[in-house]
Amino acid sequence: MAHDTIFALSSGRPPAAIAVVRISGPLAARALEGLAGRLPEPRVATFATLRNWQGVSIDDAVVLYFPHPKSATGEDVVELQVHGSRAVLAAVFEVLARIGMRAAEPGEFTRRAFENGKLDLTEAEGLDDLIHADTEAQRTQALRQFKGLLGARADDWRQRIIEASALVEAGIDFSDEGDVPDDLIAPAGDKIAGLRHEIEAALAASVRGERLREGLVVAIAGPPNAGKSTLLNRLARREAAIVSPHAGTTRDVIEVHLDLGGYPVVLLDTAGIRDTSDPIEEEGVRRARERAAEADLVLWLTEPVADQVSPPESTAGSTWLVVNKIDRVEPIVVAGGDMRTFRISARDGQGVGELTSALGQHAAEYFAGGESALVTRARQRGLLEAAAASLIRAGQVPGGSDEIVAEELRSAAHALGRLLGRVDVEDILSKIFKDFCVGK
Repeated sequence: MAHDTIFALSSGRPPAAIAVVRISGPLAARALEGLAGRLPEPRVATFATLRNWQGVSIDDAVVLYFPHPKSATGEDVVELQVHGSRAVLAAVFEVLARIGMRAAEPGEFTRRAFENGKLDLTEAEGLDDLIHADTEAQRTQALRQFKGLLGARADDWRQRIIEASALVEAGIDFSDEGDVPDDLIAPAGDKIAGLRHEIEAALAASVRGERLREGLVVAIAGPPNAGKSTLLNRLARREAAIVSPHAGTTRDVIEVHLDLGGYPVVLLDTAGIRDTSDPIEEEGVRRARERAAEADLVLWLTEPVADQVSPPESTAGSTWLVVNKIDRVEPIVVAGGDMRTFRISARDGQGVGELTSALGQHAAEYFAGGESALVTRARQRGLLEAAAASLIRAGQVPGGSDEIVAEELRSAAHALGRLLGRVDVEDILSKIFKDFCVGK
């Protein structure tokens, strides 16, 4: 399959004003000659009339030809910019299939770019994140990764580990040579310590980078009928959840993705927390407690009356007290303790603007510096942790055990090689590229 010529629609779903069809592989130039009647000058947008195998006109198009290896995938690449109707695309695809090409799998263009040395694995992951970015902060972080932020640092770390390893192994292999210094482990140790500190610093900021990619999780929790679904709809500005005067309407967790000031927020509407004999509602309550306990922030929604259920004693993040229905009930003092407290009416919007602004500010503070984080995925964090652990062990080896130090350095270099996709990564490639869209 690696030698097949592939094609795909790389633009949006038809109908559209313009559609972009990408072709990559050894038959790409032949396909363009067959469709356009000639091969245009490389990397120059050229007007052409596309025709099928019978000479019948398909469409007027702009075509581009990128001969290998100076192309996005490292292979011959062709782009056809045609009118974005289903009929035009069907006619083009029929010609390509007759020539002997096949439709591309998700992420196959990017995978070929990786396999041909155009991207390392961290850059490919950054490209995937850039395609799926919903907010400005996510776009900024993904673009930095796509441009090689982590890849360049990891490559530098790997080269320095190899240099330290060379010093150690020289001491092992040439210990009897007169012109080889007796102690090569000391300068190697200095390199190891500096590398370890740099990698640990990158790992310390990894939580923000990973969370920025996924979104700040905010759970709306509280007793039944407190107005949780109404507040979710108000914040989402659409009817995302069913609102009913009957308690227990929400049974499962509903997720809504928001963009607050350029930062991603995942808003959760949970089941009302109460004791119940209904097994379905009981499961909803269990899930609500679980998601609230894991959330970065809990909005504990209550009414301005004295007998409301108390917020959970412990969550992974912080908890804000949100007193709802101030338009219906005579307000009384609701003790929020040290919790930040808001008074709102989810139904008519009173106080919701202040709550929304506070959420945006909280997200900005939470993600401060996150856009520049080196680590954005659990895979990256795991391999950097493995490299750091090997460096720590290398620095703790007692004197006279240079062979063990050399082996730990090889393990650290191997982990960074896996991070970049240079060694032993076949087992993870399909997992990474299957999440790409077709045509990329």
